[in-house]
Amino acid sequence: MKKIKILLFYTIILGTIFSCQKKEITEEVQGINKEPTKEQLDKLFNMGVNIDNVTIEEITTLDGKKDIYLVSGDILIPSNDLDSYSELKPLEGDNKQYRDSNLVSSNYRNIDILGYTGGNFALTSKMQTALRWAVNNYNALSNSLNFNLTFGTDFSTADMVVYKINVAGGGGNAGFPNTLGQPYKWVRINSGTDAFTTNVNEHVIGHEIGHCLGLRHQDWYNRQSCGYSGPLPAEPPAIWIPGTPTSAYEDSIMLACFSANEDGEFTDSDKTALNILY
Repeated sequence: MKKIKILLFYTIILGTIFSCQKKEITEEVQGINKEPTKEQLDKLFNMGVNIDNVTIEEITTLDGKKDIYLVSGDILIPSNDLDSYSELKPLEGDNKQYRDSNLVSSNYRNIDILGYTGGNFALTSKMQTALRWAVNNYNALSNSLNFNLTFGTDFSTADMVVYKINVAGGGGNAGFPNTLGQPYKWVRINSGTDAFTTNVNEHVIGHEIGHCLGLRHQDWYNRQSCGYSGPLPAEPPAIWIPGTPTSAYEDSIMLACFSANEDGEFTDSDKTALNILY
């Protein structure tokens, strides 16, 4: 159909791995000289968010709105809304496929998703193709989610907007559904992602859309896909999705880091997780 899967997920080319996260954000984010408090870090951990290298930053989204965010890798949590996020129940054992406690409610599962094409924030041609592929992957699943993809500049009525930010290096960032059950709106893709293959762009966009639907990183608590090999924390507090793998080393589009040979496709466990949730 669109391409043949020729490479395995997460094989490292020349030892190089990439994080689905921000690098040094130059246009939209101004560094805030403020460290997160212990209470904020505890809250994030209890939400199932990795707390290594959490920063506090002011971010301006495409609509011009400025907010202060707690930033963990590619995950953005509005600082003022932190207390509105539910803490996740602790589970024993290894990491599994994880979800947020907030999911997209049935009222918001027909999702109008916009690929932005205006000015400096316009998706490149490669990114637009990758967005089409990623949306096709979601729509091919047998569940209640349905994405309606358009391209343009009118983001006012869109439920989700995918746009490019001026950041070197591959990756992007997004957030989690809100307490009303609406998907997170803004999917920000680093301009440096265009240097990778269309498959890698598909992977990054599909990964960030997964966050907007409530999916955590499968290896959120140790980021093993980024090269971590230290001890695991006790009782990772997240909601395991029954029927998905019990190992952080399983392939998934939701691992924290990616390599330059991603094929952009869902694994069987990704499909199982999304079909169970939705």
